[in-house]
Amino acid sequence: MKLMIASDVHGSAKWCERMLEAWRQEAPARLVLLGDILYHGPRNDLPEDYAPKKVIAMLNAIAPALLCVRGNCEAEVDQMVLDFPVMADYAALFADGRMLYMTHGHVFNPDHPPRLMPGDALFFGHTHVPGLERRGAWTFVNPGSVSIPKNGTAHSYCTLADGVVEWKDLGDNNRIYDRRSL
Repeated sequence: MKLMIASDVHGSAKWCERMLEAWRQEAPARLVLLGDILYHGPRNDLPEDYAPKKVIAMLNAIAPALLCVRGNCEAEVDQMVLDFPVMADYAALFADGRMLYMTHGHVFNPDHPPRLMPGDALFFGHTHVPGLERRGAWTFVNPGSVSIPKNGTAHSYCTLADGVVEWKDLGDNNRIYDRRSL
């Protein structure tokens, strides 16, 4: 099963459209969004082409393909306009013989992990910095940010297929810039 995992769209219509173009090309079983979908948050500048109403329409159009978790910028009012659930703090998926714990990262993250079994992986956003880190028997994966990348990183997402994570640059024709095994 192939998954496409993205985080931190923050209401940018331009970067949401690029993400959806990549989703159409990737053809994953699900597009997993790790929170902060519509609002930019008080600590971030407005992202390019900030248009939450456009993002709502784009994502509602593909609602059956989405699996989303709540970020620190989601609120009940967001759920009122979205046709798919966004208020769960986490989602658990099973793939390649391991549990994939999907969350935003503002509560559970590498420094404060949930209860994981050896071999499990935590996917989280929030920091806007892509990467993969192993700590003991666990793996922590961040897809980066769709609209507001930080620390000089690319507008990005990742895919997971057959135990391999690939990070792709939304601003460079979805070029793979890193690949690692879970």
